[in-house]
Amino acid sequence: MQISNILTYTVLFEQAEEGGYVAYAPLLPGCHSQGETLEEVEVNIQEAIEAYLESLRAHGEEVPVERKIFHGSVTVPVAV
Repeated sequence: MQISNILTYTVLFEQAEEGGYVAYAPLLPGCHSQGETLEEVEVNIQEAIEAYLESLRAHGEEVPVERKIFHGSVTVPVAV
């Protein structure tokens, strides 16, 4: 495989309740992975993204390109 372009995707990492970590790429529906450490889950999600993109190309589908993303948080009142 010849690499002609390098793409960057936003990936979200979360601690899993049962231990370890999960990661997912919001722009790529269903593209997620897990690992025992952050280092492991980072390698795993990169491999998952590569496989996801290969599948898109194999099926003649367009590879999504991420637009500029803005990150923020919102605070909301919650009654307890």
